[in-house]
Amino acid sequence: MAARREQTESMVAESNSTPRPAADGTEPGDHPAGVAALVRLALVQVDRSGRIAQWGRAAEELFGHRAEVAHDRPASGLLPAVESRALGRCSVRRTGDAFDTLAELTATGRPWAGRLTVTDREEHQRDVLWWAYPLPGPSGGLLALAADARPLRTAGPRLALGERLLPFAAAPAARGGFHGLAATLTAPADRVPEPLARLLPAAHRPAVLTAIGLGGLPALRLDAVTVLPVLPADAQTGTAHAAAGLGRRYPTPQQRAARVGPPPQPDQTAPGRRPDGRLPAQRDTALRDPAQRETADLPVPQPVPQPVAQPVAAVSGAAAGGGPSVPPPASGREVPPPTGGGATIDRATVESSATDHPTPRAAQAPPAAVPVPVPAPASASGPPSGRLGPFLTNGQAGEQLALLNEVGGKVGTTLDLGFTAHELCQVLVPRVADFACVDLVDGLISDSELPVARPDDDTMLRRVALVYNETGGAWDHVLTEGSLVSMPRRTPPGMALQLNQPVLVPVVSADVAVDYAIALGGVRLAPVVSGRSMLVVPLSARGTVLGILKLLRLPDRAPFDESDAATLKELAVRAALSLDNARLHRAEARVATTLQRSMIPTRPPQIPGVQIAHRYLPGDPKAEVGGDWFDAIQLPGSRVALVVGDVMGHGIHSAAAMGRFRTAMQTLAALDLPPGQLLRHLDNLAHKLGDDHLATCLYAVYDPINRTCELASAGHVPPVLVHPDGTGELLEIPAGAPIGVGGVPFVAKTIDVSDGSMLVLCTDGLVEVRGGDIGAGLAALCGNLIDPQQSPEQACDEVLRRLHTDDRKDDVALLVARFDGVAPSEVATWDLTVDQREVRRARSLVREQLAGWHLQALSDTTELLVSELVTNAVRVARDRVQLQLIRVDKLLVEVSDDNHNLPSLEPAEQLGETGRGLTLVTKLAERWGTARKAVGKVVWFELPLPHA
Repeated sequence: MAARREQTESMVAESNSTPRPAADGTEPGDHPAGVAALVRLALVQVDRSGRIAQWGRAAEELFGHRAEVAHDRPASGLLPAVESRALGRCSVRRTGDAFDTLAELTATGRPWAGRLTVTDREEHQRDVLWWAYPLPGPSGGLLALAADARPLRTAGPRLALGERLLPFAAAPAARGGFHGLAATLTAPADRVPEPLARLLPAAHRPAVLTAIGLGGLPALRLDAVTVLPVLPADAQTGTAHAAAGLGRRYPTPQQRAARVGPPPQPDQTAPGRRPDGRLPAQRDTALRDPAQRETADLPVPQPVPQPVAQPVAAVSGAAAGGGPSVPPPASGREVPPPTGGGATIDRATVESSATDHPTPRAAQAPPAAVPVPVPAPASASGPPSGRLGPFLTNGQAGEQLALLNEVGGKVGTTLDLGFTAHELCQVLVPRVADFACVDLVDGLISDSELPVARPDDDTMLRRVALVYNETGGAWDHVLTEGSLVSMPRRTPPGMALQLNQPVLVPVVSADVAVDYAIALGGVRLAPVVSGRSMLVVPLSARGTVLGILKLLRLPDRAPFDESDAATLKELAVRAALSLDNARLHRAEARVATTLQRSMIPTRPPQIPGVQIAHRYLPGDPKAEVGGDWFDAIQLPGSRVALVVGDVMGHGIHSAAAMGRFRTAMQTLAALDLPPGQLLRHLDNLAHKLGDDHLATCLYAVYDPINRTCELASAGHVPPVLVHPDGTGELLEIPAGAPIGVGGVPFVAKTIDVSDGSMLVLCTDGLVEVRGGDIGAGLAALCGNLIDPQQSPEQACDEVLRRLHTDDRKDDVALLVARFDGVAPSEVATWDLTVDQREVRRARSLVREQLAGWHLQALSDTTELLVSELVTNAVRVARDRVQLQLIRVDKLLVEVSDDNHNLPSLEPAEQLGETGRGLTLVTKLAERWGTARKAVGKVVWFELPLPHA
């Protein structure tokens, strides 16, 4: 266990699991006084069976997996853990699993804090700070708190001062100086602060609070002497409260039906505004000139009309002090929906202020709304008149074409979805807007198939890109990239998403700034949003709405107008095609990566008497798909089967063939066939499947009790045995023919191995030198390359550092096994006769052996289960029954007989007076199983050893 923990800790870059000296705890429900770090914490709980029990919103944002997908699925394999190492002439990525690693680090019952890099759903590596707590009691499992380390180390954590938790951020000059920030634990605390307690799952909160209190509260170490306790920071503090007023601030369809104004006449300018056909750059110049500013866009006051009940096709918004509304038509006819590409929000009527203090009805002006379509680009027949089609001069057309041309040249240069979205935002800021962000439908990113339903109020968007003009104001409170946000239809972004049309808000008024701020990503942005101009453009391609592009202008620039909306709509269409191409490419790459990961084990199994490490390096790092594979399969009697194979060829077809061979190998290994017979069955199966691929394979079975290793080869590279004194021996095994050739016998060879020996198995991609002979690589592998005192993990790194280079194009699979054996004193074996009286003798033998091992605490359970299994074996056996106990890191009990029929677990309601043996084993044992042997079968179960 200690060696296993040492191997696991090498996966993490930092470890700060030792609590600090004792300090005073905090009372329940109290806020900690002094200074605390406000950190966006992702909470994940893994239950005793290894399945995800809790997956919070912050975990969705940090790791990309939605809660409905992650909940109740096995934690192992969900988050690959990655460690990149530079080993001489090559860089090696060691892969594992984040939750498996955390479980091993906390296996001793102590919490752990440190850094572990993981791969999220988008195949991006994330530097994550972790606080992991093993959970006591019957629920068991693991509680993990995680935080994104990149923003913390770039800008520093937000600080909460005093009991009121007033938030503060680091000054801009201090940013970038937090590279040494690390996760750690405080001293054990009597109480858990209320903000942290609210974050914890309610199902087992008392046990969780106890685990965190005894293990130490999560904290950040800023430097050698500064440690700050961590409290959870809500990314949208106050947003839920403010969002409750959305229904009041934005009118419902019934309310909007009573607030309809007429559409503007084609031969009139928009009320309250002068027509402005200038380009953004020209308007900016005019607004910066005081002489021109006085006459630019002056509102024309008009009386507000009384409401008339009529439906409209778009939400109505306001400009602060902006244009007045137009009286509704007397006929009360319905206003047609916008057809020019979107809706303009000209004036908003609110029923409560941004501070949630309702305004008296008598003081409220009667509502009025005027939906104005965004015009389509002018046709060749001539420019339309009036506001619906502003005349485009040659200068305007030239600048618009230049912008579209720049988008075509700078957006979509790669097939990376996030990078393409960043390119789009960077083209627009600061040339067109001061703020730009791309929010994509999260389902399109996570699901392989396009959604059938159109976006609605429950559709979740994920922010994939965010760019803003740093000289134009503070944008620190905007939701960061990766955040999840929903856009109701009553908001401009939600309207643009669901109608698939641009939505224009010329100027955001102060009374609705809170709602717009929520749409942009955070309620704290209300002062920043007020008085700005907003344009939301949908991103749709191939008949599917991918997401939205949101743009914002500051008051020192002219507001967005219909000409801008028409141009940016065309720009968004081109950018959406690039985004969709990147999405399709990523979907294909994900299929290949998922296929490869499903076929290659991510972590070595924990098998008594042997330590295992492995590496896999694809010949094409971008594809990560090949035909090499390796495996370690536990067999009855604490034996282990070691497998390395190589399907000839490269690419996804070879990977698919490799998957079939690996599955067949595991199935045949479960039958406990000798190595030679197993390869013969595999060769026959390959012919039945009609597979055109040939494969080389090496199969070895190590017995830690008898200290023997039996090997058979199917045309594979011979293995190397490193003896305890450091000398390497190339094992001479009958080569045989590759799997799929047929007609060639497979001969096995048995060798004796000493404790401390290492067996090195690899594919030809490691030892084959371009332009040279494979013997040169094997000779180097047999040299003093491996120190027997090294762990298998260190041996793998050393072999790759010395033999592998980045210019090699063939896949590499490497497996190193260290044979430690099982001491004879830890094994007890008895042969029983086929007699019912042997059941009593078996109980007596078990009781005496457990007493000798000082495991009396397991005596009652073990005797009960052994008596049930021996009873079943005596009933069906012909000549012999064997009972074996093995004490390693757990108690392993095996009952074998010479009948090959495997027992099956029956439903409880179908059981009579007999047949309840396996039911008891299922309920009382930690793990159990059955397997066929060369002659007969074995039924086994495991019990955890009591803690000292």
